[in-house]
Amino acid sequence: MNLEHKRVLVTGGEGFLGSHIVDKLHEHGCADVVSTRHVDYDLRRREEVCEMYRAYTPDVVIHAAAMCGGIQSCSANPARFLYDNLTMNTEILEGAREYNVEKFVAISSVCAYPLNVALPAKEEDIWNGYPEATNAPYGIAKRVLLEQCKAYRKQYSMNAIGLIPVNMYGPRDSFEPERSHVIPSLIRKCLNAKANERTLAVWGTGSATREFLYVEDCAEAVVLATEKYDGEEPINIATGIETTIKYLVYTIADATDFRGGIVWDTTRPEGQPRRLFDTRRAEQFGFKATTFLQEGLRKTVEWYKNVQS
Repeated sequence: MNLEHKRVLVTGGEGFLGSHIVDKLHEHGCADVVSTRHVDYDLRRREEVCEMYRAYTPDVVIHAAAMCGGIQSCSANPARFLYDNLTMNTEILEGAREYNVEKFVAISSVCAYPLNVALPAKEEDIWNGYPEATNAPYGIAKRVLLEQCKAYRKQYSMNAIGLIPVNMYGPRDSFEPERSHVIPSLIRKCLNAKANERTLAVWGTGSATREFLYVEDCAEAVVLATEKYDGEEPINIATGIETTIKYLVYTIADATDFRGGIVWDTTRPEGQPRRLFDTRRAEQFGFKATTFLQEGLRKTVEWYKNVQS
């Protein structure tokens, strides 16, 4: 699909991933990009979704809007995470069908994968078990979104594709204590501990592993998939590099010049034990992550310091 002469609607286009997708669309020559914010339209409400489609008449929809957060936020609001995401996904996809959208790109989540999935995790294994308990409601909603895309392809011949990004980080992420994921939370804590000459307390043992994908790399993958991928099966958007939380903590400490003590609170949950993903499908349409963790963390820390100053 040549996006130069298409109108592309990005839901959540002023959010973390969505804003970077908007930037990448412009870089790829798409001049007609529109985006939504929650204050403009409540995407859980059918009438407001229809109003949005009538106002924007998009050719392509990239659905990046979601209610998301870290372990603490997910654990405290399981019903809200499930309801908001299920409802939003359903209304956006049905609206795309009703208003004859040419292509629908669904952004799922790594949280959709089972807790004990075989590694490296392959897309076909996403239903082989229950998600990690602390974020299962969110993960289930994102898992269902992939099935909704398949169902709409089968019944309505809609060109709907599903993408599964791993843990993202980078500029414009949420650093709010109640909503932040592990990297922004650790950056904030390191800088605060450094300023107040305190030790840094970290949840868990540090042995859990994750894949960390720089948000600009993820946005590039989304745009490439929009242009080049039309298949039924979902696609992992990942680095293929497994990183322990302990290594992450010490790398962030180095990026923030934190030299104090680090205390591991083993009474706190640390989520899924390991994450590592098969990236071969994404490589077929030309995506490979290019930002190494140290470089991405340095850019993220610089951005956060600038917005705080």
